[in-house]
Amino acid sequence: MRVREHNKAVALRDYLDTRTATKRKGMTMQKFSLEALAREQLKIARQATNGRSSETVYGGHEHALRQTLIALTAGTTLAEHESPGEATAHVLSGRIRIGAGEDSWEGRTGDIITIPPSRHDLHAIEDSVVLLTVAKKV
Repeated sequence: MRVREHNKAVALRDYLDTRTATKRKGMTMQKFSLEALAREQLKIARQATNGRSSETVYGGHEHALRQTLIALTAGTTLAEHESPGEATAHVLSGRIRIGAGEDSWEGRTGDIITIPPSRHDLHAIEDSVVLLTVAKKV
């Protein structure tokens, strides 16, 4: 019984951590639990017909830096597309392969892959969650 209550408390803490924002010295600071968001996005991806889900955790079009959590079920591929600019893919869980022409790079939990500055695709070998970080030129 105590284990179940502890797990519920941890899940609630993780969820609340993903939504916490505080003001300090005139700027908004946000704290996210990437583990909780990754679990949430992978759950959504598993229920989606296309086998994927994503959420921008920081930035967007109005910022130079954008970080997006991407969840893919095993066998799902993001078709070949243009490079978004200077970017990295941090594999939070699972195994992926990024392909560009004749070259490919495989990453697993904990790896960071530099995205090539050319057309590329991303394939999930296993259910996977990736933190994509893109820096636009300003």
